[in-house]
Amino acid sequence: MKNKTFKALLVSLLAISLFLVGCSSKTNNEAGGKKKPAEGGSPAKDTLVYGRGGDSVSLDPITTTEGETFKVTINIFETLLNYGEQDTTIKPGLAEKWDVSDDGLTYTFHLRQGVKFHDGTDFNADAVIYNFDRWMNGDEKKFPYYTMFGGYKKDEGHVIKEIKALDDHTVQFNLKRPQAPFLKNLAMSMFGIASPEALKKYGDDFRSHPVGTGPFKFVEWKPNDRIVVEKNPDYWDKGLPKLNKIIFRVIPENTARLNALANGEIDVMDGLNNSDEATVTANDKLQIIERPSMNVGYLGLTTTRKPFDNKLVRQAINHAIDKKTIIEAFYGGKAEAAKNPMPPSIEGYNDAIQEYPYDLDKAKALLKEAGFEKGFTIDLWAMPVARPYMPEAQKIAEVVQESLSKINVKAKIKSVDWATYVDKATKGDFDMFMMGWTGDNGDPDNFLYTLLDKDSIGSNNNAQYSNDKLHDILIEAQTVADQEKRNELYKKAQEIIHEDAPWVPLVHTTPLLAASKDVANYLPHPTGSECLSKVEFK
Repeated sequence: MKNKTFKALLVSLLAISLFLVGCSSKTNNEAGGKKKPAEGGSPAKDTLVYGRGGDSVSLDPITTTEGETFKVTINIFETLLNYGEQDTTIKPGLAEKWDVSDDGLTYTFHLRQGVKFHDGTDFNADAVIYNFDRWMNGDEKKFPYYTMFGGYKKDEGHVIKEIKALDDHTVQFNLKRPQAPFLKNLAMSMFGIASPEALKKYGDDFRSHPVGTGPFKFVEWKPNDRIVVEKNPDYWDKGLPKLNKIIFRVIPENTARLNALANGEIDVMDGLNNSDEATVTANDKLQIIERPSMNVGYLGLTTTRKPFDNKLVRQAINHAIDKKTIIEAFYGGKAEAAKNPMPPSIEGYNDAIQEYPYDLDKAKALLKEAGFEKGFTIDLWAMPVARPYMPEAQKIAEVVQESLSKINVKAKIKSVDWATYVDKATKGDFDMFMMGWTGDNGDPDNFLYTLLDKDSIGSNNNAQYSNDKLHDILIEAQTVADQEKRNELYKKAQEIIHEDAPWVPLVHTTPLLAASKDVANYLPHPTGSECLSKVEFK
């Protein structure tokens, strides 16, 4: 975004919003969606245009870890279990009910009958097994999220011993060891069940030809422009979806996205700058939507690259970052400083841990002890897209750069397109990088194990951090059924992570979205992506 003062930006956007407040949604009218009759005989909109900051990396959700993919795929694919509309309680999905053995090793799922994939083939127990066989026989390069099940079939830590069909609509999972978050993992949107016939037909190109059982069917993907999905007329949940079509549009800059919303070109936008909240509330044609908070934004320090292979250097960087200034400048009261890798809303959060204070003298002393009294030069990679935990990444990078200069660390800000950024971060190619995480299932395992365990290197552990003691604690916490005992283990895990400092935890935020006033039943989910089957225009 161009470097403007907040005052100038606010004045210009207020002028735009006042001028355009009466405009109609041109994009909806031109999108070609069918009209349904509204009360009084006037036509009603049935095409939702969703503006977002970046394009999806893939439309096969299991093949990536980035959130722009899941915003789309959660509407195309369905999982065995679902979360609540605005929380992570477990609800029925493609499985109507399930049974768990007393020892926590056997899960039996009774599948919904009469469900078909978008290509007309049947959803059944064999389809479930086909998908899991595909994932478990892969690796972290192909299916990074599958590490949630303790690795892959070839790995010793893999928790699934066997999956078998008891009949066409009953599938049973037998585990090697109990896994406390097993049900919550199954509900994660990246484990959407795909059509086996489509997977065979398209092979690796399935990422561009997604076929699921969800309320919307894939239509087209114009990279870095738009993805279009349309109503699945044969959807099993009768009366849904309410919309005929959804267009996911890419508009990289947050302010440009807000202009598009005020101009009626889009109906919903994510990544609203906190500084723009007043502009939206001043426009009686728009509404603010708050996403329930379950995230962390952080500065990653790749522990396999010098000088961040030295714990003292990583601790020094933690002391050098002025989080208070960052929050006051860019989050408008919608964020709190982070001291742990998971937010306080998650069970097992260790509030007794003392945050690294902003202390430049302490930072310099640690660098001297580590042999870097004169400092060093490093690359600082800034995300090219707005994310819920970091809506203005480039500007935050500039504040970090200024902070580091005070301890003789010269940070060169760099960036690259989002798909490449995610790929390079996953491979550990960055020295220091900005990143974040929105929780997938509300369990501490999804933050600590997913982001910082050695099993997750090559998937979501972008800092390439490895600690054997931490690993043993996290595996034990997966195995224990008693939540209080799990919480104590997770508190110990956070102590180890705090000491080793593979990150500088920055913020936990309450992300903001904006929408036109006529958008109804939009319920944002704390995981960062929501099914839009119930959304409609009032």
